[in-house]
Amino acid sequence: MSAAKWQGIFPAVTTKFHANEELDHAEMEKHFEFQIQNGVHGMVTCGSLGEASTLSLEEKLAVAKTAVKVSNGRVPVLANVSETRTTNAIRYVEQARELGVDGFMVMPSVLYAADAREAKDNLRTIATAAKLPIMVYNNPVAYKVDLTPEDFQELADCEHIVAIKESTDNIRRITDLRNAVGTRYQLFMGVDDLSFEGLAVGADGLLAGLVVAFPAETVALYKLMKAKRYDEALALYQWFMPLLHLDVSTKLVQNLKLVEALVGVGNEMVRRPRQPLQGSERAKVTAIVQQALATRPDLSRLF
Repeated sequence: MSAAKWQGIFPAVTTKFHANEELDHAEMEKHFEFQIQNGVHGMVTCGSLGEASTLSLEEKLAVAKTAVKVSNGRVPVLANVSETRTTNAIRYVEQARELGVDGFMVMPSVLYAADAREAKDNLRTIATAAKLPIMVYNNPVAYKVDLTPEDFQELADCEHIVAIKESTDNIRRITDLRNAVGTRYQLFMGVDDLSFEGLAVGADGLLAGLVVAFPAETVALYKLMKAKRYDEALALYQWFMPLLHLDVSTKLVQNLKLVEALVGVGNEMVRRPRQPLQGSERAKVTAIVQQALATRPDLSRLF
């Protein structure tokens, strides 16, 4: 299982709902296909952006099943693991494995901020149950748990842990990780508005948010960086940046679902207590999207 070499652009796909807050699988099928057609290299279901905190275990499994069906082996599907109890996480990964997912992204146990010893033990326990490749989601900014490069050195003997989504907001961490663990793990930058910087210092891919509305541009950024066409990549990144900032917000779900709606690739349906943006917040996002669309680069000239 440790042979998994995930790289490239992995969208943290949004979960689609009907107006009554029930899952909208038809809309998800359309959106997952849209991502694949635009060149993404994998998908992660029911992450923070996918409103994991509002979904039951059965609903998360249903979304993963839909993604597996749409992908049909074309790109790996990772089911995000976001549970308050390790026991629940074990039940989830065992059932998701039976549905045919290719692996998992594992967040810290939500609500309780574990220390490093607890967090590492949690990961080992889930990995043993999963029997599939795992990407560890390290996000001390949002989840108050920070696994350091030294911690990942200790976890290196766990064969199923193959990748790290690094969201510390500290770009130095990618280089520190690479120096500490070499190529033992695939490294993904998990902060949208550090995409260029992360790829520039050697990240293998992006676990991205705005890709849900702009997959072609996100894939193009990755391709340009891998081809060392840095000037062209930087110009694309500068165009993209006002949009990318929208991912780094407590309202990232509402922000990005509004972006999807404005671009014509989704709707704004969220589960309460979240509600669609209003007033100045809505006007700000709308203006950013309108400006981006008015100045959208011609990718056909790049490739």
